[in-house]
Amino acid sequence: MSRFAHFPARLAGVLLALALPLAAQEAPPAPSPAPAAAAPSIPQVVEIPVDSVIHPISAEYLTAGMEQAIRQRADLILIRLSTPGGLDTSMRQIIEKILSSPVPVAVYVAPSGSRAASAGFFILLSADVAAMAPGTNTGAAHPVFLGGGEIDEVMKQKVENDAAAYLRSIAGQRGRNVELAEKGVTESKSFTEVEALESRLIEFVAADRAELLAKLDGYEVTRFDGTKVTLELTGAQIEVYAPSFRQTFLSQILDPNVAFILLILGVLGLYVEFSNPGLIFPGVAGGIALILGLFALSLLPVNWAGAALILLAIVFFVLEAKFATSGILAAGGVLSMVLGALMLINTRLPGGSVSLPTALSVALPFGLITIFLLRLVIRARHGKVTTGDLGMIGEIGRVETALGPSGKIYVHGELWEAVSPTPVSPGSLVRVRSVEGLTLQVDPVSNSRFTPANRPPEATEPGIQAESAPGQETTKGA
Repeated sequence: MSRFAHFPARLAGVLLALALPLAAQEAPPAPSPAPAAAAPSIPQVVEIPVDSVIHPISAEYLTAGMEQAIRQRADLILIRLSTPGGLDTSMRQIIEKILSSPVPVAVYVAPSGSRAASAGFFILLSADVAAMAPGTNTGAAHPVFLGGGEIDEVMKQKVENDAAAYLRSIAGQRGRNVELAEKGVTESKSFTEVEALESRLIEFVAADRAELLAKLDGYEVTRFDGTKVTLELTGAQIEVYAPSFRQTFLSQILDPNVAFILLILGVLGLYVEFSNPGLIFPGVAGGIALILGLFALSLLPVNWAGAALILLAIVFFVLEAKFATSGILAAGGVLSMVLGALMLINTRLPGGSVSLPTALSVALPFGLITIFLLRLVIRARHGKVTTGDLGMIGEIGRVETALGPSGKIYVHGELWEAVSPTPVSPGSLVRVRSVEGLTLQVDPVSNSRFTPANRPPEATEPGIQAESAPGQETTKGA
């Protein structure tokens, strides 16, 4: 009986061991912890300041900033605009980028006192949201013809109609006042921020960026393709896009005043190098400045009459240095350079041409420096050579031994072999005609006897005063 005494207990243990895995399989799984709620994303706004003339470099800068905002998937691109206008091709490049941007674009004319004239008017009306600060204005978008020359009436009308149709298309698609927008082109009409708001050319007037973003928060934007987007800008993080060093540098060069200064400095540097070979630095600096100036002029509307006047001024300066005209040619050169500078850039845009103070401050020093350097060069070339064999020509010497035709003369503190076409007695004076090797070709001088009244400069030298001591004299050519 002892063998089976513990059998029921063992059987119960085995059954329990078999039942536990089955219970574990049939039990419902324990609920997993709920995932943590995702942190709300912070709205991103990329601000692109544009406060210059619209030209290829500013267009490159603006489009690069928009591309960065698109890559970052920003919630809004804010273009802060202040411009007197610019080139049509650059303007259209910017507008094309605005219209195709997947990120809503707001153009804000600011700060107070700014304007969005001419090309700026087109850019303002092309945006998803147009806004202006108090004390700003826009409009005056009549096409300006650049590059000089007369434009016939038919061509003018074609250009005006093309610009008006382009703006009508943009303003109409944006739901803005098409008729007033067209008058900004055909009649050069300008609008204050209040007039633009009341006439449905813009959507908002805001004193600063913070007020504008507050008004845009929750605002429904109708994109150019008709889709609608509601802006959520509460607590938006602002990133101001800064131009690269290259864009800043090239933009500064495109200033007509800077381009003119670079051009003149380049010409002056090259002239100094050519007139004084081996200085190196003026040539290198002048070459770089000249190329940069020509690069700027290649992007600006140049009036070739102005360029011709600048070249004429340089000719006047050269002639003034060569001929004594009592400053008449110099004054004409300064006047010609000033007029040429004022006419060099052919544009009616404010700040788009060389200013009068810049023209005067460059023309006057350039004229004085050029005349001074030229006179030094001319004087050096026409001056008598005083060193080497050429320095002997024209010198007066004293005959030491009779020339018949050859003998010795004393000149330049030395004894030389000399040959005369006619016999000359000792003590007479002769003039050096040429130098052939170590022999001087001389001619007798009238009143040729050596006396204290007509003695040559060498007569005061120790070698002549001490004729009794031959060892003190030097002999050359003997």
